[in-house]
Amino acid sequence: MKKRSIIILLLLLSLLLSACGDSTKPRIALITDVGTIEDGSYNQGAWEGITQYCDENEVPCAYYMPKEALKESYLDTIDEAIDKGAKLIVCPGYLPEEAVYEAQKDHKRTHFILLDGMVHNADRTDFTIEKNVMQIVFAEEQAGFLAGYAAVREGFTRLGFIGGEAEDAVIRFGYGYVQGADYAAIEMGRQVEIKYCYAGTYFESADVAEYAANWYGTGTEVIFACGGAMGKSVMRAAEENNGKVIGVDVDQYEESPSVITSALKNLSHSVYNGVSDFENERFKGGITTTMNASNGGIGLAMEHAQFQNFTQEDYDTIYSKLINAQVEPYAVTNDGTTADLLLVNTTVLYEVFSNPGSDAE
Repeated sequence: MKKRSIIILLLLLSLLLSACGDSTKPRIALITDVGTIEDGSYNQGAWEGITQYCDENEVPCAYYMPKEALKESYLDTIDEAIDKGAKLIVCPGYLPEEAVYEAQKDHKRTHFILLDGMVHNADRTDFTIEKNVMQIVFAEEQAGFLAGYAAVREGFTRLGFIGGEAEDAVIRFGYGYVQGADYAAIEMGRQVEIKYCYAGTYFESADVAEYAANWYGTGTEVIFACGGAMGKSVMRAAEENNGKVIGVDVDQYEESPSVITSALKNLSHSVYNGVSDFENERFKGGITTTMNASNGGIGLAMEHAQFQNFTQEDYDTIYSKLINAQVEPYAVTNDGTTADLLLVNTTVLYEVFSNPGSDAE
């Protein structure tokens, strides 16, 4: 009986392995940033692009999560992915920039897609991109502009922006948001107020939820939550305080009924195309590809939007102005506080994020 059971077990294991293919050697790998693949944002969008291509073409893939947000941890995780068979590694965000800079030289037979990041050395004196690296960046200032414009055209005049950390992509989102709001405010002859801060985290946080709840409680109508999983904390506060949220990166309408729209990066499509190019020997290495309005790389989620006044026609009109460069949002990120923006009908109240119960500076 025992012998027969062992034989049956071995047969089952054999069938399982056959069904999964060579799952121990994933060819395509995602190395996440500090979030998870279910962050409703950056990692999720990248993973969806990978899995869509790999499912359609029966290519084995896997994801790996670094233990820490440190260069050494990313390098260790890259080594792990390569040891397990990865030929193409997708790394989203700015955190792995230095790691990819080193890995591109140490692993010349491995290809990398750096999604929304720029390879560089430790002191940022060298930004050399090797032929085995494809850089994809996004015009976040354009996506943010659409979000701010739509919010004011919808009728909101007391807005908020809570970013994750004050790094380039987040700052560009925020700057675009403020400029879009001001553009609409000028068109409509209205005065707009925007509370603005960076929470210093991309994770869910009770402190962020309480901070956002305080904003809603003092009159803020809608908050652009731009920080990965951190946005879920803002959504929770919105649900409890009858507020609204603008999501980020992917269409976050399923995350909360408070989400009225999302500022989009076409993450999954960009990664899908990158993986396809690699698999079909069309890999665009050594260059930076910018995704913007002109190539459909950014946008505003309209399919599930909860607008009452802002129409598809309004959206198409302002989007065409971005395509034709009739509107060019300022995208420099040297300051981060918006003090360097020239605004007409908008007042920004910049705050330094502090734990609830203490005063914001």
